[in-house]
Amino acid sequence: MTEFYRVLIAATAAFFAGGINSVAGGGTLISFPALVWLGLPAITANATSTVAIWPGSLGSIWGFRSEFGQVAPKLKWLSISSVIGGGIGAILLRSTPAMLFERLVPFLILFATILFIAEGPIRKKLRGRNGTNGIGMASALILTLFVAIYGGYFGAGMSIMMLSSLSFLGMIDILQRNALTSLFSLCVNGVAAILFISLGMVDWHYFLPMAMAAAIGGYGAAGLARRVGRVVVRRFVIVVGLAVSLVLLVRLF
Repeated sequence: MTEFYRVLIAATAAFFAGGINSVAGGGTLISFPALVWLGLPAITANATSTVAIWPGSLGSIWGFRSEFGQVAPKLKWLSISSVIGGGIGAILLRSTPAMLFERLVPFLILFATILFIAEGPIRKKLRGRNGTNGIGMASALILTLFVAIYGGYFGAGMSIMMLSSLSFLGMIDILQRNALTSLFSLCVNGVAAILFISLGMVDWHYFLPMAMAAAIGGYGAAGLARRVGRVVVRRFVIVVGLAVSLVLLVRLF
C-alpha cells in the first residue's frame, strides 16, 4: 500500500469519527483501530487519534453554551478534577510498556463498545432520577477524577461513564449532563493531547490530515449521519467495535 492511500485511510477514519462523535459519540472506536491496522504502535495510535480528533469537540461545546450558566457552581471544581485526571491518565499511558498496552487494547475496545451498547438503558435510567439525592461534591470530584484518568489513558466510552457519574451528583436535566460531559471530555482530551505532544507520542505524519478530516467530518458528516439516523450510526459503531475487538483477541490468543 502506498503512503498516499495510508494517509487517505487515516483521514477517512477521522472524517467519520468526527461526524459520529457529533451525533452518537464513539468516534474513537473508528479512528484508533484504523491507525492500529495501518501499523502504528498501539500507544502511538491512541495518542495520535486523541490529538487529531480533539479539535472537533469544540463544536459540541458551542452547541451547549446555554446550558453552562445553569451548572456554573459545579463547573470549576469538576473541570479541575477532569484536567488532573486526564493528565494522570496520559502519564500512565506513557509509562505503560508497549507490549502490555497492546495486550490491553482488545479488552479496552470491548469495554468501550459494551459501554456504548449500554448507553440507551443508562440514559433512560438517568432521566428517571430526581436530583435530591446527590452524593456530595467531594465524592463527585473523586468519581470524576477516576473517570478522567480512564479518559486520559484510553478515552473511548468515557462520555458514557461521565454521564452516569454526573447523575450521582444529583443533576436532573439530561441536557445539563450532556453539556458537562462535553466540557469534561474537552478538558480531559485537551490536557492529554498537550502531554502526548510534549512527550513526543504523536505521529505527525497522520495528524494534520486526520485533524482536518475530523473537523470537516464533525460539520459535514453529522448532517449525513442525522439523515441516516442516530440508531443506524450507533449500530455501525457497535459492529465495528465488536469486530475489531474480536480480531484483536484472536490475534492475541
